[in-house]
Formats: sequence, structure tokens, C-alpha cells
Amino acid sequence: MSLLNTLRFIASHPLTRTHRFRAFFRLLSWQIGSRLRPGPVTFYWIKGARFLVRRGETGLTGNIYVGLHEFEEMAFLLHFLRPGEHFVDVGANVGSFTILAGAVCGARVIAFEPIASTFGRLILNVKINELERTVRCSQNPVGSKAGRLRFTSDQDTTNHVLSAEEASEPSADVEVVTLDDSLAGDHPVLLKIDVEGFETEVLRGAKGVLANPSLRAIILELNGSGNRYGYDEALIPAELKRLSFEPVQYRPLKRLLLASDSQISQAQNMLFVRDLDFVRERLRSAPPIEVLGVRF
Repeated sequence: MSLLNTLRFIASHPLTRTHRFRAFFRLLSWQIGSRLRPGPVTFYWIKGARFLVRRGETGLTGNIYVGLHEFEEMAFLLHFLRPGEHFVDVGANVGSFTILAGAVCGARVIAFEPIASTFGRLILNVKINELERTVRCSQNPVGSKAGRLRFTSDQDTTNHVLSAEEASEPSADVEVVTLDDSLAGDHPVLLKIDVEGFETEVLRGAKGVLANPSLRAIILELNGSGNRYGYDEALIPAELKRLSFEPVQYRPLKRLLLASDSQISQAQNMLFVRDLDFVRERLRSAPPIEVLGVRF
């Protein structure tokens, strides 16, 4: 993200609109401080949760600047999950959603992250939050069937399965699992999938998980990246609708869950829920969360 885009992101974020200068000061402080202190820094986040962050980690530094980098989706998770429930994080990266689910909500988590260097940082973030008993981390990528896949390994939050045109990229070869095989006996209530265009393959290997009525919500990145593998992501919302998942938008500051269309746009996370009345009541009755002095 360029500096100009970062400034725009900060200025328009719902948690910084009333105190933008403080957010810009956090940006300046991080940019200076991270250059003076080599190596990772422990950042104290929400309700005692922490993460290790270093320069260049886009998602984590976004949490420093604006509290919740992916505001609607992260706030949905915070208001929806209850202690002891099961959350699955496919494409966990270094663990922002995993930390919120495990350390703040008290949920049980299975986090999948195939890139070795990123997986190592995910493990560290689990350990500094003392979540080893409730969070299980897997370095296997998730797909439609067992096998092996090659991944880019030097693109931070946008590492992805290599397409034929990217054969010369720095890469790692990893064994694939399916969600149905990996979650046998587990019943998640919330599933997040962020795998840079490989979402179709993940969903194809999760037919049992998706059919289980315990699963009430899915956070899914659909931004057109599936084109690199020949997938039409516009088909995904229709398939989820067949399973009674409706596309919605969440307005955390008012706790409103609104019907949405299923049109896919650039860089978009989409939220799908099953049993709207149940989910709305969950969101309404959740205790408030305070982030950067904003209580919602």
C-alpha cells in the first residue's frame, strides 16, 4: 500500500474519523520507531491481546494505525463469537483474526497458513497470547483434494498458489488438505477464507463443513483473483445461497446487519450468514468492545 493510499485509508476509517491526527501520529511513530528498532515489536492491542509486528507487515501495521484493519469483518467476529465456540481461519497469515478469536473472544481456533516464514510468525503470535491449548495451527494449504501445491513465498499478505505464468517466482511446495478431512468431528460456527483467488478450491473441499447447520457465517475474500486459476468467483455467492447463506453487510457501530447484493468488486471481503434472526440476535446481545477509545 502506497503512503497516499495509507493516508486515505486512515482518514476514512470508522474508528479514526473523530481523531484522525492521533491516527496519523501512530503512523508517524511507527514509521520512525520501526526504523530505529530492528526486529519485531510487541504491540498491545485489545483486551490484553498482543501481536509481534515488524516493518512491512501490512495487516498488522494497519491494526496499529486504525485499531481494526478490516473493520467490518473483525468487528463482526468480535460481536458474533462466544467463548468455547469454534472458528476456522483459512489463510491466517500472521494471525490477526486468529488472535481476536482466541485471545479476545475465547474461541477455539484452527488456523491454516502454508508459507513457512509466515507460519513461524503465526506460531509466535499464538504463543505470546498463551493460546497453545485453544488454537491449533496447520502449515497445510487447503484445497479441494489431497496433493501438493506450490506457493509464492515473498509477497507478505498476498502470497498465493502459483499459476502456470508464475513458475519462476520464489516458491514453496506444500502438501494440501481439505477442510472436510481436517475438521472431521469439529463444528465451526464461523469460517474465514482468504486465499488470494483459491477460494473456489477451498469451498469444493468443504462440502460437509458448509452443509453442517452449526456453521452460521463465512467471511470470504472475493476480489477477482480467482481469474488467475480460471475460476469465475461470481458463481460462489449463488452456490452459497443454495446452502441458505445470504450476502450481508455489517455496520458495527450500530450493530446493523443489512442485506447486500452479491456483486464482486476489487479488494472486497464478503460476509455470508445463515439464519439471519439468530445472527442478528447474537450481534445485538454481544458485550461492547472498546478499540482506540471507541466503544461499540
